[in-house]
Amino acid sequence: MNHISSIVSTVAAAAVAVTLASCSDSGSGTTEVRNCGATVSFDHVPENVTLLKSAAVPTLQHLGVLDRVHAKAGVFPTGYYDDATNSALAAVPSITDKLNPEGHVQVSREEVVATGADLVLGATDTVNAQTLASSHIPLIEEPAFCGALDGPANWDDVWDQIRLYGTVFDRGQDADSYISELQERLESLPGPAEGAPRPRVAVLYPTPGGGTTYAYGAGSMATPVVEKAGGENVFADSADRVFEVSAEEIVDRNPDVVIALHSAESGPDDGDAMVAAVTALPGMDRTTAGQGHRIMPLMLNYAEPPTPLAVDGVEKVAGFLRDGSAAGPSTEAEAPGDAG
Repeated sequence: MNHISSIVSTVAAAAVAVTLASCSDSGSGTTEVRNCGATVSFDHVPENVTLLKSAAVPTLQHLGVLDRVHAKAGVFPTGYYDDATNSALAAVPSITDKLNPEGHVQVSREEVVATGADLVLGATDTVNAQTLASSHIPLIEEPAFCGALDGPANWDDVWDQIRLYGTVFDRGQDADSYISELQERLESLPGPAEGAPRPRVAVLYPTPGGGTTYAYGAGSMATPVVEKAGGENVFADSADRVFEVSAEEIVDRNPDVVIALHSAESGPDDGDAMVAAVTALPGMDRTTAGQGHRIMPLMLNYAEPPTPLAVDGVEKVAGFLRDGSAAGPSTEAEAPGDAG
């Protein structure tokens, strides 16, 4: 499989309660934030950022600090962003775009340190808060990727991380404005017709060609995305973020719609491959979704982790539930913006 195997291991680890807080010591000029169970300190506003994951990109763009990213590693699918954001990312020198079989970027601590970064966003097995400590380089990770979200995922998880970046980059007012904009977009969505049944949705990450299928539960942002779009996650009774699921259990839950997540790292046909993988699951032709061909491909970051792209995800899923089309207002088309 890809990065999902690692995600499952992370979820299985003991969760660390996250406390999103910040403070500024007027005497020392130090800013502190809580991230992934640890206090991260800054003695200046970061000016030389290295990106190891794409999750922070929409927020950095909206806060007006994407130009502070001077190095990147990994894959940044262009489908998530508008032209201006993609142009800005394309201009950032890449350390490497090589991924391992699990879908994680292959980059060494030494390569990251050599960028001269004063902040790293995103962690890998070899580059994390512990390995960078001796170089005194702070690192921020998405709480969902370090097992630090406490309880079911919700929209506050999105707002909290935006505020964290606002604190780190001294853009608190911009962060609040961005949150208000996203909240207004959510509120502007038409709700389901009164008395209409809510479609039962399974959010899956299948393996093309056979193999393990993963489902997303209450611990995943996929659940509030589906619910805000007017549906009901058939696996919301599981507290887990993501977990293995059998074809038999999917059939037993008989979803009206299946969302087939994909990483968009293998090209534009990745979504079609995931739809085909869902369709090929034994017994899928006996489900309402299978019989009605109601299988929607969706790029992963529209459902995971909790970022502004989840608002795009709601718009896309709502469009599919309403009329069978995944089309919907794009975040980046109207408001400039990871896999773990």
